[in-house]
Amino acid sequence: MACLPFLICLLLISFCKCDDQLTQAKQLHPGDVLGSKSGVFALGFFSPGTSNKSLYLGIWYHNIPQRTYVWVANRDNPISTPSSSVMLAISNSSNLVLSDSEGRTLWTTNITITGGDGAYAALLDTGNLVLQLPNETIIWQSFDHPTDTILPNMKFLLRYKAQVSRRLVAWKGPNDPSTGEFSLSGDPSLDIQAFIWHGTKPYYRFVVIGSVSVSGEAYGSNTTSFIYQTLVNTQDEFYVRYTTSDGSANARIMLDYMGTFRFLSWDDSSSSWTVRLQRPASTIDCYTYASCGPFGYCDAMLAIPRCQCLDGFEPDTTNSSRGCRRKQQLRCGDGNHFVTMSGMKVPDKFIPVPNRSFDECTAECNRNCSCTAYAYANLTIAGTTADQSRCLLWTGELVDTGRTGFGDGQNLYLRLAYSPGYTSEANKKNKKVVKVVVPIIACLLTFTSIYLVRKWQTKGKQRNDENKKRTVLGNFTTSHELFEQKVEFPNINFEEVATATNNFSDSNMLGKGGFGKVYKGKLEGGKEVAVKRLGTGSTQGVEHFTNEVVLIAKLQHKNLVRLLGCCIHGEEKLLIYEYLPNRSLDYFLFDDSKKSMLDWRTRFNIIKGVARGLVYLHQDSRMTIIHRDLKASNILLDEEMSPKISDFGMARIFGSNQHQANTKHVVGTYGYMSPEYAMEGIFSVKSDTYSFGVLVLELISGSKISSPHLTMDFPNLIARAWSLWKDGNAEDFVDSIILESYAISEFLLCIHLGLLCVQEDPSARPFMSSVVAMLENETTARPTPKQPAYFVPRNYMAEGTRQDANKSVNSMSLTTLQGR
Repeated sequence: MACLPFLICLLLISFCKCDDQLTQAKQLHPGDVLGSKSGVFALGFFSPGTSNKSLYLGIWYHNIPQRTYVWVANRDNPISTPSSSVMLAISNSSNLVLSDSEGRTLWTTNITITGGDGAYAALLDTGNLVLQLPNETIIWQSFDHPTDTILPNMKFLLRYKAQVSRRLVAWKGPNDPSTGEFSLSGDPSLDIQAFIWHGTKPYYRFVVIGSVSVSGEAYGSNTTSFIYQTLVNTQDEFYVRYTTSDGSANARIMLDYMGTFRFLSWDDSSSSWTVRLQRPASTIDCYTYASCGPFGYCDAMLAIPRCQCLDGFEPDTTNSSRGCRRKQQLRCGDGNHFVTMSGMKVPDKFIPVPNRSFDECTAECNRNCSCTAYAYANLTIAGTTADQSRCLLWTGELVDTGRTGFGDGQNLYLRLAYSPGYTSEANKKNKKVVKVVVPIIACLLTFTSIYLVRKWQTKGKQRNDENKKRTVLGNFTTSHELFEQKVEFPNINFEEVATATNNFSDSNMLGKGGFGKVYKGKLEGGKEVAVKRLGTGSTQGVEHFTNEVVLIAKLQHKNLVRLLGCCIHGEEKLLIYEYLPNRSLDYFLFDDSKKSMLDWRTRFNIIKGVARGLVYLHQDSRMTIIHRDLKASNILLDEEMSPKISDFGMARIFGSNQHQANTKHVVGTYGYMSPEYAMEGIFSVKSDTYSFGVLVLELISGSKISSPHLTMDFPNLIARAWSLWKDGNAEDFVDSIILESYAISEFLLCIHLGLLCVQEDPSARPFMSSVVAMLENETTARPTPKQPAYFVPRNYMAEGTRQDANKSVNSMSLTTLQGR
């Protein structure tokens, strides 16, 4: 009966005392709750269930009806005798200390700090319990010591200075928070994969981390809800951070007591947590580690996933363990060959070989008789400073592979022996096909030859056009792996395009740029398109045309404009795009009569959309692409005012190990060009970051970078933004037309980000993946921008003018802003 008041207080905990800070003068006792400012999370004492009456200190969601714990302090040292003398307090050494009724320390932050007077604890709305000094310096935080749960914005450190740093450790049971049998951590030998461990044995291996350093996934029926995964690999740290988009439901990622890694989101309609993704996908199939044995793989593409043998292998009936054996044994020097298995989760125990091209990787395995397979995986990770080898080799057995079905598979190249007695099933089918097809082809060739002879004289003009087409498109393939196959795209008939645009009538013209004019057209069937007609006789025009076709034909992202086809007819070179009814951003932003259509929410969404498009170009596509001409007129708007980056005529592709390049021919638009590019011809992904920063400042101010008369007493927009922000008057920078609709916190975030992006030193500018993370979560830490450099034109040049670098440098000066 003595425990009854205590239990009643636990049941009615929401009615007990609730504070938002813990100080040396204020402790937390059973029945008290330390709540986050907005009431999202709570810290307090709890008993997990009827079968476990022990008392634990933990953090749980406080704004949903289902009690969900996300962190436990004393998981392996519970309080067995609850009483009012149990407390969490801040000690004289500025540590959080949990003590029981007898004064024994059950848990402590255990930090050593000098000058920690006045330290206090607070629970943030992110679920992070922080211990900080009066100047808000954080000296300890629960996010650095997770238990079984990762929350959005938590930096989960997989490796620090070549050592596994943190582990996610599951509960022992559904009502037992103590250390369980399952844990998750990075691979202690390689920093490009992670494991769920059952004790000390691998239970599930996550696919080798690919090139997606910032990726988004929609969940639920509300397609505006996204979770983003950011992977960062630096010389000292390798970590993952999950963030959610604005307005998303509560979300968490946890390792449950049965060893399943789950992403869950809260569903208000059912008042329950919904599993959006889990690994392993199932424990009753073949997903767990090495479940198919040596040279076997789990085929998740089947209706019921099951183990299969790799090509060239058969079930091993002579061995009691599961697995497969070679149909024909390898013999060194006997002309072995490789077969390709696509969409595979690469096997474990690989050997990364640095600084190898695809051909060099193939040769590396080919000349090593013990090499059983190789892969050329995508391993470029945001922020990496060391070589992230793409060449992976295997010797001996291949274990824990599978056909994933998750869209993250790689090509696996298996070494097999040539043998007169061995014919693959594919080859057998091919031989049958050849017997039937060859006679048919022979007949077709005969008739085709006769037809071509008769038509030869009428094809002169077409041959000339084709020669010109080959001149323009002859170098569509590059040394980059992506372009080993020729680019394919629809070739639209010139007469159809001319009819669609009313013979390129001025009334159909949407705009014009440095390389030609753009017309609105309507193809047969009523499909509306935008047609770019490049100027004739221009070498740069040919280059522009080729660049756009090569790049846009291979790029697919909702924030990039879509190329539908092209046309080469005589001297004419035409590009046909999807038609976007709201034209370009500058059409609205710099016209006082139209800019009211861009309210704050629309502008903020445009900033985020352009940022995501740049992340795709820089990191998420299978190559690194520098746009080099990002500006308001190259941001097109669809019917919902969502942005799409356009005009890739000046874009450049970087190789896997290339970080910057030089050019003597600087092209682009002054004001948007970064200092190192305009003055020295040096460009990199940080050049696009600079242009993005200028675009952000234009969007939030409604002023043009190249219109000094709009910036009052300042030489240009960057100078004005810096001065106002530095003096604490940033709100004076906001466009007056959106004063009624803008959100001050988002505006301050944007001006801060804009100034970060236009810093003079490229290394000080953030990567676009970091920009997206900061835009999606205002609480993400942001560096303080330094004083930017800016251009002062000595001779004003109209926007869109492109000149040789030797000329352009002489007409600009680089200046720093002095405080007034």
